[in-house]
Amino acid sequence: MGRLDFEVAHFLAGLMVLISFLMLYQDRLYSLLNIFALHAVALAMAVAWQAQIQDAPHLYITAAIALLFKAMIIPYSLHRLIQRLGIHREVEPVAGLGVTMVLGLALVALSISVMLPVTAAAGTLAREDLAFALSVVLLGLLMMITRRNAVSQVVGFMSLENGLILAAAGAQGMPLVVEISVAFSILIAFIVIGVFLFRIRERFDTVDVAALDRFRGERR
Repeated sequence: MGRLDFEVAHFLAGLMVLISFLMLYQDRLYSLLNIFALHAVALAMAVAWQAQIQDAPHLYITAAIALLFKAMIIPYSLHRLIQRLGIHREVEPVAGLGVTMVLGLALVALSISVMLPVTAAAGTLAREDLAFALSVVLLGLLMMITRRNAVSQVVGFMSLENGLILAAAGAQGMPLVVEISVAFSILIAFIVIGVFLFRIRERFDTVDVAALDRFRGERR
């Protein structure tokens, strides 16, 4: 494996971390969805590159699934969902933007400090890609925690899952049956989430989780 293989793989994985920070920075739903689509494109490129350097053709299917579902179908569907629900276009964070970004940097530092020693026996490429992947997972989790809007929390969950796919691809790939089952699981989860969002919006006239907590408190 040549030096170029390492550099491109690390660049694409690092690009996913950078785009995760861009998603944390966004305060508009439409911009958040557009950047999530870019995140999925970066994932597809990273997995396709892993397929090339590992000589693992089945990973091209994973890359195609990520490109089709996560970069195209899901962002487009969420755009339509926001329009139909009439959801407020701004993303309301729980904490301030500066605090959120500092927490994100701390999580990236934690990922590197934890993952590199743990994977000392693995190859250099796998070690560093797994550190990047864990960073993407933790940043997705941070987005879910620090956003009040249910749609932005869904995006955080899907970006977290992007990190898991990156980790699986970097660790010498995963079986094709797993890739197909993951794709169907994502599709089913997305349909269920859409149904629940419609029901919540219809019943409470909002998808802000803080407002839903207030409704729950009033019923006690």
